Amino acid sequence: MKFVDEAIIFVHSGRGGDGCLSFRREKYIPRGGPNGGDGGDGGSVYLRATSGLNTLVDFRHQRRHKAESGQQGMGSDCTGKAGSDLIVDVPIGTIVYDADTGECLGDIRLEDERLLVAQGGFHGLGNARFKSSINRAPRQTSQGSPSEVRTLKLELRILADVGLLGLPNAGKSTLLRSVSSAQPKVADYPFTTLHPSLGVVSVSNHQSFVMADIPGLIEGASTGAGLGHQFLKHLGRTSVLLHLVDISPREGYCPVDAVKTILNELKTYDADLLNKPRWLVINKVDCFPDDESREQAIKALLDGLKWTGPYFTISALSRDGTQVLCHEIMGLINQMKDTEA
Repeated sequence: MKFVDEAIIFVHSGRGGDGCLSFRREKYIPRGGPNGGDGGDGGSVYLRATSGLNTLVDFRHQRRHKAESGQQGMGSDCTGKAGSDLIVDVPIGTIVYDADTGECLGDIRLEDERLLVAQGGFHGLGNARFKSSINRAPRQTSQGSPSEVRTLKLELRILADVGLLGLPNAGKSTLLRSVSSAQPKVADYPFTTLHPSLGVVSVSNHQSFVMADIPGLIEGASTGAGLGHQFLKHLGRTSVLLHLVDISPREGYCPVDAVKTILNELKTYDADLLNKPRWLVINKVDCFPDDESREQAIKALLDGLKWTGPYFTISALSRDGTQVLCHEIMGLINQMKDTEA
């Protein structure tokens, strides 16, 4: 299924039913009086979060969503039937904007959470409502209020505890395959990841977290270059960022420059991403012929970055060091949850 994280839809609530103008007409009962009933309320439009969806691709084909209008009131004081509400299912993590004003209407993060996006019209009043001691035969009614029409912009931001970032071929997809049951595409050429992938990493019984892999970033990604720029927003919901860097020795490649390129793109796109907990994950350490050359390369990287934060050395392909990394991530996430509680 194609991954789509933005969509424009049109929602149309139901119109309120008009009130009825009616008088009682029965044999031998003169001047029976007004008995026009009220109209029915129009249906509203709600967006509901569901775990059964993980993309907005359906909204590329079904753009218009209209609730049922209320029925007109009837004689004999009969009220019109109310219109049914329309519930539109969206993925968990959907942010809803008014496309005309840019106003954020809501952020749907919980299963079965509902967001009212178009209020149904209020019912009109029948002439029985206007009866009084001085007006015993009112011919006055009111119309139901009109429906609400809105153009909405839906933006999906995936919910994940851990976000992977790095240049193409840094090993992000390989790491996700190694520590979870997710099966993102892996190949020896850039941009094999074309859309975000999610994987559940189980550390122990009842201890797990969600890891997200986004397409690799290149220089200029924050301004539209490459593929990753349109998915940078997904990193905003994560608790910790894992910055993967390929340290394998090859001609014309500098790991320090690779890390700095990503940092510049994050700063340009959203400086708040730099304030998130970010761990350096040094990947492909198994590509060195001996321990001494590997340690020299790691030291040169840390010194070149003046890195003082946490860092881990792994081989995503052979899974060397990945178990330690996952346990440390789980500990950090549990600590964050305890702090929030």
